Amino acid sequence: MSLLRRIEKGQQKGTQGSSRGTKMQVRRKPASPARDAYRDLKSRIQNKLIASLDPTMDVTRTDEVRRTIEEMYNNILAEEKIPLSRTERQRLFELIVAEILGFGPLEPFLADPDITEIMVNGAKNIYVERAGKLERTNAVFESDEHLMRIIERIVAPLGRRIDESSPYVDARLPDGSRVNAVIPPISLIGPVLTIRKFFKTPLTVEKLIEYGSVTAETMELLKAGVMAKLNIIISGGTGTGKTTFLNVLSGYISNDDRILTLENAAELQLRQEHVVTLESRPANIEGRGEITIQDLVINSLRMRPDRIVVGECRGPEAFDMLQAMNTGHEGSLTTIHANNPREATGRLENMVLMAGMDLPHRAIREQITAALDLIIQLERMQDGSRRVVAVTEVQGMEGDVITMSDIFKFERAGFEAGRVIGTLRPTGLRPKFMEKIEAHGIHLPPGIFGTGQRGRY
Repeated sequence: MSLLRRIEKGQQKGTQGSSRGTKMQVRRKPASPARDAYRDLKSRIQNKLIASLDPTMDVTRTDEVRRTIEEMYNNILAEEKIPLSRTERQRLFELIVAEILGFGPLEPFLADPDITEIMVNGAKNIYVERAGKLERTNAVFESDEHLMRIIERIVAPLGRRIDESSPYVDARLPDGSRVNAVIPPISLIGPVLTIRKFFKTPLTVEKLIEYGSVTAETMELLKAGVMAKLNIIISGGTGTGKTTFLNVLSGYISNDDRILTLENAAELQLRQEHVVTLESRPANIEGRGEITIQDLVINSLRMRPDRIVVGECRGPEAFDMLQAMNTGHEGSLTTIHANNPREATGRLENMVLMAGMDLPHRAIREQITAALDLIIQLERMQDGSRRVVAVTEVQGMEGDVITMSDIFKFERAGFEAGRVIGTLRPTGLRPKFMEKIEAHGIHLPPGIFGTGQRGRY
């Protein structure tokens, strides 16, 4: 899409959205005269720039477009004899460039590596998460229409839509950051935008160990498990870092494997060469054309995968995923929302029932135990840190109960200076799947498992 069409489309949709996207608004204090004057100046210069830009300009050549805008910007200021200091000129220029090429007031937060999440609650309230803590910023959008234009700019290139008939959407930024937007009538405070950022440079194992999220011994076992094609689930609540940890684990997959990733919004950043990325699709405006994760799982089995990586298992696709794990597709990885490993197996059981399979509970549990080898439990601590709190083996059945054993368990020692004190320790259990690991020629030192007692529950 050309530069002019892209800008005009966003402005038109934002204007049209003023009737649909701002029906339910809260009363706000009037802006100060100084702020109104600055906003009018910015709008006037921005409109002149848009009118003067070549509509065929390729916006993907960011540096070239930026230089062109800067030259035109300086000419406009000179023609109108607008008295601005050097700092004010630069700040105004960056704001205008962000509006034309980027995401407006969000650009500084997207560029800040210390910010992990951005939350926009209507045009005048922008919060960020930094080091696990929420803080309110001074940044604002000009209006709900302005915020709607930015939302449209995010979702339009992905073929997604957001309007009164479809008032929420999942999307992603070009760098893979996860985006969710909700607008009126279901949002009563105006458009709401949530962005969970991805690291520009993906986290490494060394960084996770340095941050205290996991121990070197635990990662040694998990590396062996991935290389030996164990079926692994990463479990945790919202914002615990499941997708980030899945990215790290996927780095241990062999370059010789054909890997299929299945996601609602493509976020995984696998570094291997032979990777096929599939993304689900919502229904179109006529209610047709929906492609679910379950559809992708079923289709992926016909694509000769060595590894299937499901970004998140949350519905009836669980049944087909378990079937795949049990029929020769070892080494599958996925994430699930659960607060502990026991709850994770229970949620899997419920999701199989969601698929409409009228199976006895024992039969479903036997499928789960036959498919799964390992559950990694993540938790977000009260200090904002994200840590592995359990590495649990799925062992088998005793009666109608799935038996599991902790291999590593987080031991909390206290809370000092705003930090949770504790470490992930081995329980002394040597897991049964060590036979499978050793069959792949991988031998771990016996001391990695400690000298504790067997912990079955």
